[in-house]
Amino acid sequence: MNEMIKMVVVLTILSAFSGGLLAAVRNGTRETIENQELQFVKGPAIEKILAGTSNDPIKDRFKIKDGDVERIFFVGAFDGKPSTVVFEVSGKGFADAFGLMVGINVETDKVASISVTTHKETPGLGEKAKSDPSFAAQFHGVSTKKEIKVTNDGGAINAISGATITSRGVCLAATDACGIYRKLKPQIQEKLKGFSK
Repeated sequence: MNEMIKMVVVLTILSAFSGGLLAAVRNGTRETIENQELQFVKGPAIEKILAGTSNDPIKDRFKIKDGDVERIFFVGAFDGKPSTVVFEVSGKGFADAFGLMVGINVETDKVASISVTTHKETPGLGEKAKSDPSFAAQFHGVSTKKEIKVTNDGGAINAISGATITSRGVCLAATDACGIYRKLKPQIQEKLKGFSK
């Protein structure tokens, strides 16, 4: 019986130590990981969407709580006006989930552009959602008030040849982003006042 109690005590101590160690490592590396993601994953997508901006969108960012999710919005200022926000949503492609940055002009309520950040789509097919600028260009100027669909589903977005599932996934993720934008627009506009020059 004593041996059993000893084992339980030892296992409890080891579990507590391991858990504490993992939590400490996670907390200690959080900022480094976030900076690496901003520089190498999200940064290029944000630069693509906000090409020509007069500010530094990585520096000019803010967070808004959306239920249990904390969303990061990157601000793009054009002609001195913080008119565009970019934020990331996730979608489901053919192979797996992907990340999608969506830029929205808050003055027109239209999509500025999109850019896939992370994905596991098939090279030469679904991967084109990230690499083919003509696919992303189709989203420019699309209203945030309507569902975004590929032409096969009655929409205006031409699907990538051989990658309709990925194309649909991108449209669905962009539509989700538009819904999030509409829901959070009052808070977004309030935050943008702090970036007006």
